[in-house]
Amino acid sequence: MATVEKMPMLQEGYEKLSAELKRLKAERPLIVDAIEEARAHGDLSENAEYHAAKEQQGQNEATIADIEDKLSRAQIIDPKELSGDKIVFGATVTLLDEDEKSIRYQIVGLAEADVKTGRISYNSPIGRALIGKSVGDEVEVTVPAGDRWYEVSKIEFI
Repeated sequence: MATVEKMPMLQEGYEKLSAELKRLKAERPLIVDAIEEARAHGDLSENAEYHAAKEQQGQNEATIADIEDKLSRAQIIDPKELSGDKIVFGATVTLLDEDEKSIRYQIVGLAEADVKTGRISYNSPIGRALIGKSVGDEVEVTVPAGDRWYEVSKIEFI
C-alpha cells in the first residue's frame, strides 16, 4: 500500500495556498459562463473563444486539484516551536560565502520558496546541502552558476 508523503510547510504557506484555492474555485462559474457564451456563437469546431475557455477551465481544474493535494498532505511546522543545533525545516540560517559575505536563508516548503525574500526550499540544492548541518560546518553546493562554498555561522528558529 502506498504511503502519502507529507509536505512540510509553514502556516503562512498553508494560508497562501488556501487563499489561492478559494480564488480559483470562485473563478469556476465565470469560466462556465464564458463557455456558455462562446457555445452560443454557433459552430464549435471553429470557435476560438470556446476552445480558449475550455482550455482555461482545464488549467483551472488541474491547478485546483494540485493545490488540494498539497493542502491534504500539508504538515504545518512552526519554526518558533523548534530548537537544536542542527539545520532543519523552518530554520533561519546565516551563511558566510567564500568572500566572508553574510547570506541569510529560511528553509521552507516548495510552495513557499522565494529566493528574493531569502526563503529557499528544503528540496533545493542549497536546502538539501544545509539540512542536518551545524554552526561551523562547511557546505559545498553545486548550483547552475557553479560550485559554491559556505560556512554555517548561525542557526535560528524564528
